[in-house]
Amino acid sequence: MVPKRIFFTKGVGKHRERLTSFELALRDAGIAAQNLVRVSSIFPPQCKLIARSQGLKFLNPGEVVFAVVAENSTHEPHRLLAASIGVAIPADRNTYGYLSEHHSFGETEDAAGDYAEELAAEMLATTLNVEFDPDRSWDEKKEIYRISNKIVRSRRNRRIPGTPATSAPDHQMID
Repeated sequence: MVPKRIFFTKGVGKHRERLTSFELALRDAGIAAQNLVRVSSIFPPQCKLIARSQGLKFLNPGEVVFAVVAENSTHEPHRLLAASIGVAIPADRNTYGYLSEHHSFGETEDAAGDYAEELAAEMLATTLNVEFDPDRSWDEKKEIYRISNKIVRSRRNRRIPGTPATSAPDHQMID
């Protein structure tokens, strides 16, 4: 069972109960009607990264859905929290890539997203047996990582505007 399509989604839920805040985040992300099974972070060879709107059309209520999940929660009002997913996809689509999960406090959405991207790229670099320096490898203009002579596409899940942090899903408990 190897996925052929993957999509990013994100959601924020706020409630005094942790479970309810998580449920609300899943609803916001559009995946509350599925049974999620958490998996580790391999982006399969030949897998296509598709838009959320397209991906949600493939899901049915009650379906078992495999997911790489980054989540974070707090009871502290106004505490900055982040949950971000990064992906690194090699130029050779016959090779697998990586998805990374990052959960943090006190970090901006950009910092959390950058870290998740760099983590995924570093994990991929180690499988390609090349040295990886995230500061030297970042090509801002094209938004790709250059690892040795291989070009790796990367991205991250971004937060919903007006929410406290990057999320996928992210939930905040409020007392």
